[in-house]
Amino acid sequence: MSQIIIDSRFNGPPDSGNGGYVCGLVANAIDGPAISTLRKPPPLERKLTLQTLEEGKAVLRDGDTVIGEAVGERLSLALPEPLSFDEAVEASKHYVGFQAHIFPTCFVCGPGRPLNDGMRLYPGAVSGRSIVATPWTPDASMPHDNNRIRDEIVWAALDCTGFFPHYPVTAVLGRLHGHILRETRVGERYVVVGWKVGGEGRKLWSGTAVFDEDGNTCASALTTWIQLKPDQPDFRVETGK
Repeated sequence: MSQIIIDSRFNGPPDSGNGGYVCGLVANAIDGPAISTLRKPPPLERKLTLQTLEEGKAVLRDGDTVIGEAVGERLSLALPEPLSFDEAVEASKHYVGFQAHIFPTCFVCGPGRPLNDGMRLYPGAVSGRSIVATPWTPDASMPHDNNRIRDEIVWAALDCTGFFPHYPVTAVLGRLHGHILRETRVGERYVVVGWKVGGEGRKLWSGTAVFDEDGNTCASALTTWIQLKPDQPDFRVETGK
């Protein structure tokens, strides 16, 4: 059992943690691919308890309230053909978040973040393909260990990129089933892509992946998004079924 604090820097909505980042924090307690589910909006700047259970599960709690949980599970996901870094740069020019963004200060995809503060991932539609893509060159402002980008940051990249294939719906991340295969490193160039997988009711599914410049898969994920109701701004507790 350990205590963690989600720094306000790592917000998604203004008052709660970025979903992918928090999913990654919980999944870090488990070896290998994992399904990480959010039950409540993750609070910022508060001591939370992360507990690893004997049956290979991890639970993040705020007192007695379960914020999120993770369980080890193999990921099987068909990936699209990778594209070049330059193609991702061109796609990013068409990022719809530049015109309107529900959470403009999101750590991952918010265009309202100061320079060298957020991840600045701006996935835009790729011409002739049913995917969105963004370039990513993590700098030293990203949390890293000897230039190896921390896993929760990679999980964050896998999060927001999965939302924009479904734009213009309004939704929050409920679950992320992720798998990190290779290191990502400070100063190296990557391409992050997202694509629709399907949907049912208010649940929407996307695939996401991080490729290096040689087209190798660094990480991939199946993401579950929950469409918001006008009178219920965040209801990720419903995703645990």
